[in-house]
Amino acid sequence: MNRLAGVTSPYLLQHADNPVDWWPWGPEAFEEAQRRGVPVLLSVGYSACHWCHVMAHESFEDELTAAYMNEHFVNIKVDREERPDVDAVYMEAVQAATGQGGWPMTVFMTADAEPFYFGTYFPPEPRHGMPSFMQVLEGVRAAWVGRRDEVAEVAGKVVQDLAGRQLEYGRAGVPGPEDQARALLALTREYDARHGGFGGAPKFPPSMALEFLLRHHARTGAEGALQMAADTCEAMARGGIYDQLGGGFARYSVDREWVVPHFEKMLYDNALLCRVYAHLWRATGSDLARRVALETADFMVRELRTAQGGFASALDADSEDPGSGRHVEGAYYVWTPAQLREVLGDTDGELAAAYFGVTEEGNFEHGTSVLRLPQDGPAVEAGRIAGIRERLLAARAGRPAPGRDDKVVAAWNGLAIAALAECGAFFERPDLVERATEAADLLVRVHFDATAGKVRLGRISKDGRAGGNAGVLEDYGDVAEGFLTLAGVTGEGVWLEFAGFLVDLVLDRFAAEDGSLYDTAHDAERLIRRPQDPTDNAAPSGWTAAAGALLSYAAHTGSEAHRTAAERALGVVQALGPRVPRFIGHGLAVAEALIDGPREVAVAGHPEDPATAALHRTALLGTAPGAVVAVGAPGPAGSGPGEFPLLAERTLVRDLPTAYVCRHFVCARPTTDPVELAGQLGAVRS
Repeated sequence: MNRLAGVTSPYLLQHADNPVDWWPWGPEAFEEAQRRGVPVLLSVGYSACHWCHVMAHESFEDELTAAYMNEHFVNIKVDREERPDVDAVYMEAVQAATGQGGWPMTVFMTADAEPFYFGTYFPPEPRHGMPSFMQVLEGVRAAWVGRRDEVAEVAGKVVQDLAGRQLEYGRAGVPGPEDQARALLALTREYDARHGGFGGAPKFPPSMALEFLLRHHARTGAEGALQMAADTCEAMARGGIYDQLGGGFARYSVDREWVVPHFEKMLYDNALLCRVYAHLWRATGSDLARRVALETADFMVRELRTAQGGFASALDADSEDPGSGRHVEGAYYVWTPAQLREVLGDTDGELAAAYFGVTEEGNFEHGTSVLRLPQDGPAVEAGRIAGIRERLLAARAGRPAPGRDDKVVAAWNGLAIAALAECGAFFERPDLVERATEAADLLVRVHFDATAGKVRLGRISKDGRAGGNAGVLEDYGDVAEGFLTLAGVTGEGVWLEFAGFLVDLVLDRFAAEDGSLYDTAHDAERLIRRPQDPTDNAAPSGWTAAAGALLSYAAHTGSEAHRTAAERALGVVQALGPRVPRFIGHGLAVAEALIDGPREVAVAGHPEDPATAALHRTALLGTAPGAVVAVGAPGPAGSGPGEFPLLAERTLVRDLPTAYVCRHFVCARPTTDPVELAGQLGAVRS
């Protein structure tokens, strides 16, 4: 047993029985390296990472490899999902040095945490031009012993290069309609018109870019933007990247056609895509979008919800193959024609094979197929297919299930709260709103920390116990967004108050003088570089997530300070949007809200009145980008604890529930008519 026993990270716990003498990240490990005069080996991964598991089995569980590591290095294991700051800093160094990055990430550094050699996965034997892991270890050891001055020089240059990469984008101007149009044009050039999405293989779900396209269409009426979003969503929903039986999306597709996924399922992907499909339904009324949004929401609740009411981070790609007894990728999800016939009988088995594209040759490994919906599949009565799905899902439940990473990450739960709250409101599923509220309650109870007179947001918890890692900017931004969405759906102003608390901490602890935002707080642990990245990864960047929350909070409260901060932070979108729109999609979506207003909707009426509910639902279904909604009984002030400032001094027209819509300091005529309200907010679907 090494030093990883007792940590909260499921990923680190997977390595607790390795013969490698792992240390968690912390000053003690670097002090040990200094005392022994050896370099540090940093290995970074995450629980659902397939190649992390492969390297662990091949190298970290090997006694000879572990003995060499223990003798010549201090070995540190980091969960990138718990410490995104550590991951970001050293991934930037890996990408700068090698031109690529990924996980597992392998970095060799000095006792001062200065990196000098980099890589990702290393095989146990030389392969495809890659050295073996042992060759790498021996080479680094030889350089450390025989060329220490050269090693120090390389490390110093790496740190100097990273320090020189300070961003100046925060000083750009506020993005305007022309900037957004140029970003759309650039995005169009990268669009895969045949298969949907952007770029080639591997192909990731472009969640944030899709949200931008939907908002841009809502603001401008650009049909091309809507078509790209709708076609991409249909292609993904018909592909193997979408679980055709249980709902939910895998992390990415290894091919450009969305057929074969990398099978891990991440909370952030599913939360973001659940919301995108709900917004696509809101814009178009698409039955497919409605089905996928609800199936994805139900997947999150069924398979990722924890006993404490939060949502677990991920499901692994690998699971035990009953045939071989080995853990292999995709074993839980793939089928052969014979397996379909065994569960369904010959007639339904042949129908299912044709409907889901399962062939004798297979589209995956060893003659197995990932289920998908080919365009040329047979037309089948919906009830019959529903029955086939139920029987296959029940049979699949008997297979060994993929492992689950049970840690609760604040940021990703914020995304899930927003998605479930909106799905519950759009599709009249109050149970989904309840699940969103329970997750929000958990974040407040467990992740809000007020020790030592300082109030902070913790990044993770597990089994209802907070971890020791501080929240980063994405945690503050995404949780605030979740709370703001929940406030608009439930009419409970306390969530607006909690969001305000978080965005104030953003301004106090993460903002730079030029209006840009750092990923870590001013008083966070000092690394070789303070991370600051405005671009999206698989989830929105903390920078633009916080900008969106600041903007929405300003719309709710009229706070000029918060709006100004949002505008200054969005300068990065003007700088990067027209150049690299795929990588700043969330910022582009927030900019659409900024340009449109965002619109402020106050629905004044007694909560139990059906007419209030009708206006409230209409407001939530409005397509105006980033519109904020407040609902509640009219009051004299509307600014007390748990109340919405937007409801202040709102009176009822003819003593009927009344909606007010304002934007850019101009208010439309108060209305009691849902149809008129819909016209003020863009087209809606009933």
